[in-house]
Amino acid sequence: MVPSGRGRYREVVSDTQTPIPEVTPDEAEELLGTGALLLDVREDDEWAAGHAPAAFHIPMGEVDGRTSELDVDQQVVAVCRAGARSLKVANLLAGQGFDVVNLTGGMQAWEGSGRPVVVDGGGTGQVI
Repeated sequence: MVPSGRGRYREVVSDTQTPIPEVTPDEAEELLGTGALLLDVREDDEWAAGHAPAAFHIPMGEVDGRTSELDVDQQVVAVCRAGARSLKVANLLAGQGFDVVNLTGGMQAWEGSGRPVVVDGGGTGQVI
C-alpha cells in the first residue's frame, strides 16, 4: 500500500524547470534569520522521525493544493531529504510567483552540518 500522498507528486508538480537558487545549510539559516520560511516537503513519516525546529510541513503531493497556506511575500527555503523533491516543489512555487530557494543536500545536509533535528514535542529526531 502506498502511503497517502506518496507517488502523486508527479501529477501535481510541473516538470518545467526554471533556475532555482541553491543554498547551503549556513545560507538557509541566515535566510531563516531574516524571516524566510523553511518548507519541509517530505512525507509524514519522514517529518515524524525528525525535522528542523522552525520548519513548516506540507508533503510534496499536497503543496499545489495548499499554497494558500504560504505567504507569497515571504521567501521560502524548500527542503526534503536530499534536495531533489524540494527542487521540484521550488519550481512549482516559483511558477506561482514565490521567491524560493532550495536547500542543497536537504535535511541530510542540515543534520550533517550539526544543526538540530527534532520531533514534535521537542525531543531529538533523526533524518530518515
